[in-house]
Amino acid sequence: MKKDNSEKADMRREYDFSKGVREKHYKQYGERHTVRVNKEDGTVSVHYFTQEEGSVILDPDVKARFRDSASVNRALRSMMQKEGRG
Repeated sequence: MKKDNSEKADMRREYDFSKGVREKHYKQYGERHTVRVNKEDGTVSVHYFTQEEGSVILDPDVKARFRDSASVNRALRSMMQKEGRG
């Protein structure tokens, strides 16, 4: 069953993010990261990811404004035309 997006999920008391640091691993995550999946049978599946050549990671404030590749490409092409490079 799909959860209604209008519902706010309550944070459990045992979750303590008071000493958390926002975007602490942001740069490293963009370069490479590992995901470990603990399965019900006790095994662990490990997946390694690296940033593909030519890919771009948007900063959070930019991502909030441009939500998909098409909108980013439109904005960049517009900027290139204004500079005479389009």
